[in-house]
Amino acid sequence: MTTISAPRFSHSRVSTTRFERTLLRVTAAVESFVAHRLERRAMSAARAAATAQERYVDARRSAEALGAAGLLR
Repeated sequence: MTTISAPRFSHSRVSTTRFERTLLRVTAAVESFVAHRLERRAMSAARAAATAQERYVDARRSAEALGAAGLLR
């Protein structure tokens, strides 16, 4: 997801400092945490939508049953 741009080097071996490696690890951990939170939030929104849909279907079925019995006003 996240890309860190760096200058291109002519030699194949690129050395990184300990600080840079730590920054990359921390960035990866934060990104993982945020992705996990977004997934959880999306799932809870989907559950709320499914619950609302189920309530709507139940109310409609109840109204149809009352209408079929002639009890709906």
